[in-house]
Amino acid sequence: MRATTLLAVELLLLLGSCSSSPPRPPTVDEARRRPANSQVAVELQVCRNDLHNTRILATESGRIADTTTATLANLAARQQLAMTPQGLMQAAAQANSVHSVRFEFGSTRVLIPQDIGARLVEEARSAPLVLLRGRTDGTSDTPAEGRIARERAVAVRDYLVGAGVDPARIRTTYQPSGDAVADNVSASGRSLNRRVEIEVYRILPVALRPPAAALEH
Repeated sequence: MRATTLLAVELLLLLGSCSSSPPRPPTVDEARRRPANSQVAVELQVCRNDLHNTRILATESGRIADTTTATLANLAARQQLAMTPQGLMQAAAQANSVHSVRFEFGSTRVLIPQDIGARLVEEARSAPLVLLRGRTDGTSDTPAEGRIARERAVAVRDYLVGAGVDPARIRTTYQPSGDAVADNVSASGRSLNRRVEIEVYRILPVALRPPAAALEH
């Protein structure tokens, strides 16, 4: 009887275990999921893009600033150079104009075409300095060559003064031989060497002074 009772209990326990449902799988907390297109994810990506663009703009702004600084330094250096005697001499050289008056052999007669003479006189009237250099086609500094070179410079001076140029602005010099502009062997070359050079200054030349350190030595 006791054995039958135990058997019945075991059967009941076995039936109970078979009728029970299987265990449920683990669940996922939906509140902790973050989809890729959520508002926070979108805003984060926008912030990253803005930060990247800001870095690019900062780099470009730095490059532009460096270029601007270099340009301003270059302009300042040029302005400083322009205020030095060397800079003034360069400006004067660029502004000067040089004309040549040709002469026949042994002659001091000034022959200038009318149109060329009109331009020359117009420039000379407004110039602070007009420098005349008389030349010959001589091969040595003889008294005769020196006289012709000097008289040619004086003849051009008289021509300019007669046309209305202030004589106080004119300076004359001469050189009997040398300083040739062409071959002095051929007739055509000698005709080019018989001349008076007229240098019209737009700006007065500046006398360069040696640095103070050079004067001390």
